[in-house]
Amino acid sequence: MLAKVTSKNQLTLPKAMLQQVGTPEYFEIAMIDGRLILTPVTLQKSDAVRNKLEKLGISEQDIQDAVIWARNRGE
Repeated sequence: MLAKVTSKNQLTLPKAMLQQVGTPEYFEIAMIDGRLILTPVTLQKSDAVRNKLEKLGISEQDIQDAVIWARNRGE
């Protein structure tokens, strides 16, 4: 089966192939012996939270500061 690379460098995967792996949204990609290997990946809920925080511009330091603030508030 063939897959086509578009002018925007996107790869169109055959529907029949995707259905065999459960139509995942994400793939891990690796180059092994000159071949591209796609492995279906299911993101964990924690990954979704990290992605949302990144989109909102909230850093690890912001979270640490908020935890310190919340703990000190009760004193």
